[in-house]
Amino acid sequence: MKFKSKLYISIFLLIIVVAIGVAGYMVISDDTFIDSLYMTIITMTTVGFGEIHPLNEYEKLFTIFLILISIIVYGYTVSALTEYLANGKILERLKHKKVQQQINNLKDHAVVCGYGRNGKQAVAKLKNYNMPCVVIEKDKQLIEKLELDNILYVEGDATNDETLIKAAIQNAKSLITALPSDADNLFVVLSARQLNKDFTIISRASKETSCSKLKIAGATNIIMPDRIGGEHMASLVVIPDLVEFVDELKISEKGTANLEEVPINKLPPEFLNKTILDLDLRRKTGCTVIGFKTPENEYIINPEATTVLQANSNLIVLGKPGQIQKLHQIL
Repeated sequence: MKFKSKLYISIFLLIIVVAIGVAGYMVISDDTFIDSLYMTIITMTTVGFGEIHPLNEYEKLFTIFLILISIIVYGYTVSALTEYLANGKILERLKHKKVQQQINNLKDHAVVCGYGRNGKQAVAKLKNYNMPCVVIEKDKQLIEKLELDNILYVEGDATNDETLIKAAIQNAKSLITALPSDADNLFVVLSARQLNKDFTIISRASKETSCSKLKIAGATNIIMPDRIGGEHMASLVVIPDLVEFVDELKISEKGTANLEEVPINKLPPEFLNKTILDLDLRRKTGCTVIGFKTPENEYIINPEATTVLQANSNLIVLGKPGQIQKLHQIL
């Protein structure tokens, strides 16, 4: 029997005993409701207060009966409460409530479905970028690791809408689904897109045939880890220096980065509809603009200085870690 059910039964039994006591005294002693309730409570609690009036034989027998059933119910209640506390259910519920409150307060965070090999790598990268994230996981052993690493999580099945809602998906900026099954990832993408129409969804896929289905379901990008791994190994054979150089540009474990994406919408309003030359990042920060993403999601490599900074477009900036930090301070 569940601990919670035992507690509910205990409360129900206590109410029944009070009802029996009140009804019994009202019938046997012809007392008022208040007097009967008083006699019931002092009898059940055995506090030792005096009776309202001397008891006759029938009233004494009923009082003895009430004391005996009260002791039995008390014993059951104490047993249920002790078992509940011994198993840490109350502390666990309080902890989960605190974690859920933290999740509800998040905004523009990432939701990661699955804390397997790919999910763990995704969380580590998000932490390096100081981006808040919530992991959805149902494996008890992996949940213990999440708790040890102090990572916010929701215990449950990511394919359920209720679980996604608990992860505050309505306020999320992106979702990464890295479940082992393509079918589960497809289901997560479908549900997530219905709950949040505008955010970015990145899905893992194992088979080529799943990519088109995930795109139709609403995935923004689809990653095939096996294919990426093979391509990366081949590139290390063909163009090793170039691959290693690009890897150096990525964010390191220490949280330093050489590449940064700058949304035009987050720049000061005076730069909107101005040019890259007007922004003058090279002189102000030492960073160099190496790419431009148009509002139509087209990429321009090494854009001209006369490129207009339109709303809903992004700049791709290259610089040393210190220059990137200066970029954040200024913009």
